[in-house]
Amino acid sequence: MKVKVISRSTDEFTRERSKDLQRVFHNFDPNLRSQEKAVEYVRALNAAKLEKVFARPFIGALDGHIDAVTCMAKNPNNLKGIFSGSADGDIRLWDLATRRTVCQFTGHQGAVQGVTVSTDGRMLVSCGSDSSVKLWSIPDETVMDTEGSSSDSPKPLADYVRTNPNFRAVDHQWDGNLFATAGAQVDIWDHNRSQPVNSFEWGIDTVVSVRFNPGEPNILATSASDRSIAVYDLRMSSPARKLIMQTRTNSIAWNPREPMNFTAANEDCNCYSYDARKLDEAKCVHKDHVSAVMDIDYSPTGREFVTGSYDRTVRIFEYNAGHSREIYHTKRMQRVFCVKFSSDATYVISGSDDTNLRLWKAKASEQLGVLLPRERKQHEYREAVKNRYKHLPEVKRIVRHRHLPKPIYKASALRRTMQDAERRKEDRRRAHSAPGSMPKESVRKRRIIKEIE
Repeated sequence: MKVKVISRSTDEFTRERSKDLQRVFHNFDPNLRSQEKAVEYVRALNAAKLEKVFARPFIGALDGHIDAVTCMAKNPNNLKGIFSGSADGDIRLWDLATRRTVCQFTGHQGAVQGVTVSTDGRMLVSCGSDSSVKLWSIPDETVMDTEGSSSDSPKPLADYVRTNPNFRAVDHQWDGNLFATAGAQVDIWDHNRSQPVNSFEWGIDTVVSVRFNPGEPNILATSASDRSIAVYDLRMSSPARKLIMQTRTNSIAWNPREPMNFTAANEDCNCYSYDARKLDEAKCVHKDHVSAVMDIDYSPTGREFVTGSYDRTVRIFEYNAGHSREIYHTKRMQRVFCVKFSSDATYVISGSDDTNLRLWKAKASEQLGVLLPRERKQHEYREAVKNRYKHLPEVKRIVRHRHLPKPIYKASALRRTMQDAERRKEDRRRAHSAPGSMPKESVRKRRIIKEIE
């Protein structure tokens, strides 16, 4: 004879302490829970609405410059330190945790056009419109922890003055002692040499940005005022490849997780992602800005990037998405000249024409501070249930909705009207032309004029 006994241990349902939560046992049999889908859908709606309720992206402003903030640089060895250069020739080291100036580097006679930090975090390189490149020693981390800013301004370790026109950008190798400056030509410098170790020149126009590849230290990309994007290899005596677009590229950023890909911030309000091995077609076109995109920076995760534009907004894009997932703006923020992701991908820093740096959360509704395990599980559950029902109209509408300033809203509506009119005109021309005489051109290839090798 077989006897089945229903038994349970008292440890499974007895609380150890009076303040512990009661354990609840669920039977997940779908036959017993016929309303499960409906309940989950309501939870997804509530999660999407709560995300909007708690969306407070702006953390604070870093005030101190007396002219427009033109460039920024992160310190690879210090999570909370960031450098900014302004149009009055002042360079500042900021502590993001306390939002105060730690150190000032004064020495440039004109606007600071570019700043960058060496890989070991000990050297700061700056260039400006006074045709000089300066090397500075970065204070150690003990200065960051002391209250108040340092009263004595550091002196530059080296000062290189060139006779050619002003420098426009500077970038340091991810691994090595070389750094590159952009201006009338691309110069490669060593910390220990007073003259460039190499120079590249392709055309006669000014080079406006330069970026070293994070995966291959000898590869760098530049953009110039002749609407070109060029890829250089330091091991070769001449530039490798060149791409000419219809409008100028203001800045370039390499994807740190996929070092063969880079994204270019363009004057035509769009960003273009390219594979450096195949420049005849863009991998993705990122649209949404209504004015020239001035700067771009990738997150350390490589999954998204931030852009700053002349339309006074900051947008965050996923690396493979055509439209932005987030837009940040304030009434006081003017034209954004530089943006940076923090080294832990949690914050975004923007520098604008109104002399301020602004600190934003990368995820607008993210809860800062230490989370209890129960809170973390709740956030994860809300995110999961929202992703599960994100394709449904009501959830999709709530998740996508963003408040836009009236000028941006009107400009984007006008831009859509112009694009639709241009598309209709092209379709009519094609309909009244000989078959095959006007082939359709992909959006990814339309802005490219030619590629030179």
